[in-house]
Amino acid sequence: MLYSMTYVVENLNVSAKTLRFYEEQEILPNISRDEKGRRVYNEQQLDWISFIRCLKETGMPLSKIKDYKELYESGNSTFLQREEMLMQHKLGVQKKIDESFKHLEEINYKIAMYELQKEEVMKNPNYNFKCHGLENKIVN
Repeated sequence: MLYSMTYVVENLNVSAKTLRFYEEQEILPNISRDEKGRRVYNEQQLDWISFIRCLKETGMPLSKIKDYKELYESGNSTFLQREEMLMQHKLGVQKKIDESFKHLEEINYKIAMYELQKEEVMKNPNYNFKCHGLENKIVN
């Protein structure tokens, strides 16, 4: 079955401009055209578009995605290289997640400190607000 660009745009949450760019960069090659010259996509291409978006959303640069695609097209002899590429990317993504979680914990701590002291600060403008060892004296 073939799918129109409109279908792909609406169902895979990707812009027509992005699809054309992927095609120009040979990240999404061999796009067929219908009798009116409009791009049409097959199931395998839809899967590949979804995978490209997944990798992009996790921060993989297009150059690496193109490298992966070229390895994939070379067949099973590149299986271990592709696996290693994905494993290295996964490690980078996990590191970013861990850092984000640490930052989220810090933000939650600050919010909790605000909540604990909110009533006192509202009642007393000169209250010595304390947050994470920092003192911020509010003066009228």
